[in-house]
Amino acid sequence: MIALISLILVITLSMIIVRIGAIALEMTGLSKDIASFQAQSAFSGAGFTTSESEYVVSHPVRRKIIRILIFLGSAGITSAIATLVLTFAGRSRNEATTSIAILGLSLLVLYLIFTSKRAERWMRRWIKRFLAKAFPQLRVYDYSQLLGITKGYSISQIKVKRKSWLANKSLKELKLDKEGILVLGVYRKAEKGEVYLGAPTGDTVILPGDLLICYGPEEALIRLSKRLRGSKGDMEHEKAVKEAEMKRIQEGMMA
Repeated sequence: MIALISLILVITLSMIIVRIGAIALEMTGLSKDIASFQAQSAFSGAGFTTSESEYVVSHPVRRKIIRILIFLGSAGITSAIATLVLTFAGRSRNEATTSIAILGLSLLVLYLIFTSKRAERWMRRWIKRFLAKAFPQLRVYDYSQLLGITKGYSISQIKVKRKSWLANKSLKELKLDKEGILVLGVYRKAEKGEVYLGAPTGDTVILPGDLLICYGPEEALIRLSKRLRGSKGDMEHEKAVKEAEMKRIQEGMMA
């Protein structure tokens, strides 16, 4: 009976660890579904080979959480197998039947508890409160997810050359926002070294040699980096503006 109780405790503890790991991953910016799947995958060691998993472990805080889950999972699964063997080893048929019935009932109760919406809300509230106090570094923003990098948008560096369409024009003149592109900052060479102009205004003039940090649709950014000054460049800008307007209309219709 002691072995059976130990097995049930190991299973319960394992489920609690997975739930804590999932909520910890969720607090780093992952969606609830992805966090739950990755926590379960890491703990069980099964299925943690997807491209989504590679994206998760590229985040330093998440990587620590995954490492802990893998370590605890290897120990927990080994303990569960050992106690399972001890539970039925040397038992008579009646004792084994009783053990199976108790184990099945216990698993059913655990399933009902961990799938209950009310129990989940209670556990999430207390686990989040505990993690927020014990590990404040979990509150890390995932800028790739926040900015929709995986949805066709990107952050790019554009080097402004002398013949670039961007050179010697103010941001107000360029009207890049109409193309769906935002200039987040400008790296510029100065006498005392490189300076950074953060959140440039419309009056900021882009100079040859500047390195622009831009955010927008990936294809639009690629085309902008290759655009040359002159009438051809102006036509490309007008075309890009029309495409951005059409895209906004389509997105508005889908919303």
